Amino acid sequence: MEQQTILTVSDVTRYIKMMFDQDDRLRDCWVRGEISNFTHHSSGHMYFTLKDSGSRLKSIMFKSANRSLTFLPKDGMKVIVRGYVSVFERDGQYQFYVEEMQPDGLGALYLAFQQLKERLEQEGLFAPERKRPLPAFPRTIGVITSPTGAAVRDIITTIRRRYPVAHVILHPVLVQGPEAAPSIALAIQTMNALAEVDVLIVGRGGGSLEELWAFNEEVVARAIFASKIPVISAVGHETDFTIADFVADVRAATPTAAAELAVPHLGELTRHVYQLEERLTNAMIGTIRESKRRLERIEQSTVFLRPKQTIAQKRQWVDHLENELELRLTRLTGSRARKLAEWTGRLQAVSPVERLKRMEQQLQFAAGRLQTVMAAQLEKENHCYERLLDKMQAYSPLLVMKRGYALVYRQDGKERKLIRSLHDVQLGDLVQVRLHDGHVDCHVWGLEEAVNDSEK
Repeated sequence: MEQQTILTVSDVTRYIKMMFDQDDRLRDCWVRGEISNFTHHSSGHMYFTLKDSGSRLKSIMFKSANRSLTFLPKDGMKVIVRGYVSVFERDGQYQFYVEEMQPDGLGALYLAFQQLKERLEQEGLFAPERKRPLPAFPRTIGVITSPTGAAVRDIITTIRRRYPVAHVILHPVLVQGPEAAPSIALAIQTMNALAEVDVLIVGRGGGSLEELWAFNEEVVARAIFASKIPVISAVGHETDFTIADFVADVRAATPTAAAELAVPHLGELTRHVYQLEERLTNAMIGTIRESKRRLERIEQSTVFLRPKQTIAQKRQWVDHLENELELRLTRLTGSRARKLAEWTGRLQAVSPVERLKRMEQQLQFAAGRLQTVMAAQLEKENHCYERLLDKMQAYSPLLVMKRGYALVYRQDGKERKLIRSLHDVQLGDLVQVRLHDGHVDCHVWGLEEAVNDSEK
């Protein structure tokens, strides 16, 4: 077996990368494809895949290269890119490094125009409700355009011809090239800061899309949107539309049309004033004639010719009205009195005072019955009491003692006991005999037990 050189993975990858880098066809080439998996990294680099019906090509466009793009790539967009193919050694993958990109089919400027137009429209910069009306009689018109172009000449000439009483303030700006857009935006901000004009005309003459591009820049659109002074855009010809036209309060097809929109025609105003004066004069003459005719009719009326008769008729009419009024008042009073009586009866039926009176009567009736019942019950109880008292007197021991009976007590210490039997006393005991009218203290000298007759 012959001795062979063993390569590392890095050696192989580095060799393949060198082959890619040395291939003249791959070092600088154009590729057409559709963007997919697009990612705009926070670092500014763009990562995406170019694909067609048969294959895919992983691609990257560094921040330094995509900074000059006038449009934002997105998935599904067909583009033509220029760059080179090389190998990313860490992953061992080849990929396409894009240095330029342009839309396939549409021009880059047109695509940028569409994208900016959609974005600003979504933000509301074109909303019709924010557009302001132009002043009817502006005293000063601000013109922002190139001082050497035909547009400024057309605008000033038209204003001088139509409305020579107005003043024109020209703010010269660049209208073409990379510095045009900032120049126009700064001019709009300056005119607003000075606040010396009533309306602004921003525009230029016709040209290609690239020449008019300054009026499609976002900085110009936002300056017009922020302007407190109404803005008329006048860019190019009637067929040219720019972002400034959509943001402005009024779009003019040409600079000359912008001047015509900004100021009225003094001659037409004068004629209009003459017409109004003539109409006013005719109206006043007609009013005076009509007033004269009315005065004549009034002078010929009965009031002035026979005033006493008129007064007498009016008095008769007043008497008739008084009678009618009195009759209606009588009817009305009677009707209201009946209703008042009806409502008074209903009110009394539910009146708390009447209910209280009825309850007081019921209470008095109940109290009388209660007294009667109590008197009868008291008499009955007194009768029972007297009967019980008679019974108690009949059984009273004092009455028995009046018939000759007595009660004998024996003093046992502090307690006095009734003697009921011979066995309760002994010879020598002191006893007390209770009579119905007093008592007798006795000394027991003898005891003799009674003998029943049946035992004998």
